[in-house]
Amino acid sequence: MINSPDPTNLTDIRNLDLVATVRSGRVLVAGAGVSGRGAIAMLKDIGCPEVVVVDDSALGALVAADFSVRHVTTADARDELADAVAIVTSPGWRPTSPLFDAAAEAGVPVFGDVALAFAGDCAQLWGPKRTWLVVTGTNGKTTTTSMLAAMLGEQGAAVGNIGVALYDALTAEPRIEVLAAELSSFQLHWAPNIRPDAGVLLNLAEDHIDWHGSYENYGLDKTRALRGAVAIYGADDADVVEHVEKMLKNDELGNSVVGFTDGPPEAHQVGVRDGMIVDRAFGGGDAADDDSEPGIVIAPVAGISPPGRAGVLDAVAATAMARSIGTSPEQIAAALETFEVRAHRGQIVHKTNDVVWIDDSKATNPHAADAALSGHERVVWIVGGQLKGAEISPLVAKHAHRLQAAVVLGVDRQLVSDALSRIAPAVPVVVIDDTDKVDAMAKVCMAASEYANPGDVVLLAPAAASLDMYSGMAERGDLFAQWAQKVTSTDG
Repeated sequence: MINSPDPTNLTDIRNLDLVATVRSGRVLVAGAGVSGRGAIAMLKDIGCPEVVVVDDSALGALVAADFSVRHVTTADARDELADAVAIVTSPGWRPTSPLFDAAAEAGVPVFGDVALAFAGDCAQLWGPKRTWLVVTGTNGKTTTTSMLAAMLGEQGAAVGNIGVALYDALTAEPRIEVLAAELSSFQLHWAPNIRPDAGVLLNLAEDHIDWHGSYENYGLDKTRALRGAVAIYGADDADVVEHVEKMLKNDELGNSVVGFTDGPPEAHQVGVRDGMIVDRAFGGGDAADDDSEPGIVIAPVAGISPPGRAGVLDAVAATAMARSIGTSPEQIAAALETFEVRAHRGQIVHKTNDVVWIDDSKATNPHAADAALSGHERVVWIVGGQLKGAEISPLVAKHAHRLQAAVVLGVDRQLVSDALSRIAPAVPVVVIDDTDKVDAMAKVCMAASEYANPGDVVLLAPAAASLDMYSGMAERGDLFAQWAQKVTSTDG
């Protein structure tokens, strides 16, 4: 079996009854953030006799007081292990944490709130088990999950976990029947027991390697989304396909394995043919195996939000997930017709003089920027920030032909500028040295407007993180949208 090898010898929880375990004694909760608070509430609801919060910040004591439980620091937590039956960890805690090394030595299992929530729902602690739909991948998770929720909404399903903690979704009133859960590699790492009704792995690119220890481990953790009844995978992504082929060889996938593509679908795939999303996987009968079967036409790709290849792939993936639980073509088409992408994920923020300004501030790594750039023929590219060691040159080489100009900002601006000058010397490059977040974005948008011609897209797809200058990708995108309108205004 392919399992994600942990750097520590953590106790395997897949065969544990987690509900019985946490009811049997002391449980430590590692981290007092959103996940930690949810875990404490869930443990108290389940009937855990003693909860201890482990957190070194002032927040730990406050959260412990809120829930009337004990609080200890990480240094003191080892003394709690002798009588502990489990640790429920927040997803950001690394497997190499010294506390988890000590837990392994003591035989104390470590798992996350997702694992506990799944176990509790399977045990029907909060009524009949829900339908679990899990979305993961390096990029596109939020958009795909939001599209899926919209499709299920058209079906009349009570959908939860869009921006809501799992425990809150499981205990919500009125009752939620379907969980559309966007799960990160961290969350999946700490949930080896999860077996969703359907799961999709959108794509893979190097990310969080320092946390997982290797790209292989990162990919293996992501594939946990595919271990349920229906496994849906990005058939155009070579790394995803490699993992799926290994899992097929080792009989690790469910009864239904479905690919999605933005090209014509083969048997057992959902894809795009003649501008329409087509289902050749969930048509019923022998349709999926019949090469002469055209498949079921679902919806046009024209007008999908966000525009471009990335948006189409997200829509096709969401369609496959929705079809796996019986959503009709008409319901899917209605959802896609009205769906608007969430902010900073390929959102059109301004149009003027046949120039479209698009905020994809969420494209915080080269893989995401690649998807954003691929959807447009003529681009004035706004790029830069914290590269975090990522290599930008392959991205520049792939998209040089579509660049009308590039405006570069951020702490790693020189690295980006050098790559552009070396690989795409014909592309005009403007480097913004200003580090004031407002002034810098104003200058960025003024420079972009000077180079943008009718038919062009001014695209904020930084391929880099934002924290060198901004509070986050949202602030970066908001300022871009504001200045896009200001610098193109004809009022003054």
